[in-house]
Amino acid sequence: MEYFDDKSDNATINLDYQDKRYIYRGSKRIFDFVASLFGLIILSPLFLIVAIAIKIEDPKGPVFYSQVRLGKKQSPFKMYKFRSMIVDADKHLKELLSENEVDGAMFKMKEDPRVTRVGQFIRKYSIDELPQLVNVLLGNMSLVGPRPPLPREVAEYTEYDKQRLAVKPGCTGLWQVSGRNDVGFHEMVELDLKYINIRGPLFDLYVLFKTVLVFIKPNGAY
Repeated sequence: MEYFDDKSDNATINLDYQDKRYIYRGSKRIFDFVASLFGLIILSPLFLIVAIAIKIEDPKGPVFYSQVRLGKKQSPFKMYKFRSMIVDADKHLKELLSENEVDGAMFKMKEDPRVTRVGQFIRKYSIDELPQLVNVLLGNMSLVGPRPPLPREVAEYTEYDKQRLAVKPGCTGLWQVSGRNDVGFHEMVELDLKYINIRGPLFDLYVLFKTVLVFIKPNGAY
């Protein structure tokens, strides 16, 4: 994979340097706010269609699903998604942990029985992730950054893994555009550390461009 050509510069994150990148962080926040607001307006018809589809399949269930995730420096926040699973999906997770198809502190299962029919479609094309634009608007997330983990996942992190929490999490990142569920946990960490070390305005635009291509041609999301 192209991003693993040189892992030597992934070993540590210079936290002082990242915290002092005021111009980049400020411009990134302005771009995130404007782009997420514009995206929510433009995508509102799609939001309505997905909401109707979810309600038709399960009239009693909610359209949106919120889950506590950990952001920059392990700060907790509620992340929003379109509901793609049965209502009580979290209660059945323990029963499926032995079927995990991804190594490390992350759970993924290709044939997850909790996923609804509508959920299968919106997850394949990453449409279920679109409500995270609200998180970007609120400042919990950025458009580009590491995937925000669950608290139970972080509990299994090594100190090395925790470095990926040094910056604000994103809706998309190198993991999402580099194979996603075909990429293991440890490879995801390497991708995140690579991103943090080389991130900048042009690289963020590159990742966003690659993300658009993933929407058109899915790369392993489920």
